[in-house]
Amino acid sequence: MSSPIAGLGAIGTIGDLPKLSPVAPADTGGSFSGVLTNALQQVNQLSGGAEQQIGSMLKGGNADMSTVMIAVEKADVAFQLMMQVRNKIVSAYQDMEKMQF
Repeated sequence: MSSPIAGLGAIGTIGDLPKLSPVAPADTGGSFSGVLTNALQQVNQLSGGAEQQIGSMLKGGNADMSTVMIAVEKADVAFQLMMQVRNKIVSAYQDMEKMQF
């Protein structure tokens, strides 16, 4: 008897995932704000891509549910990571404010 999971087909491989590229020093001078700006742009691109796939699926396009759900989850994970980074930055800033020199 075959597994019910085997009938679902391949969702994708690790090689199909978009690569998040680090900021090149020539682009932003390696500045902290440049790194954050690049990260925000990448999160925004993932979110926009997920929205496009949802719209395509709702209009009856050829997007299947598994591809759309994967795109939505990628965007969600990227957003959650960015929020955690933001929280750490705010926490570090507040700690620095408390310091007395």
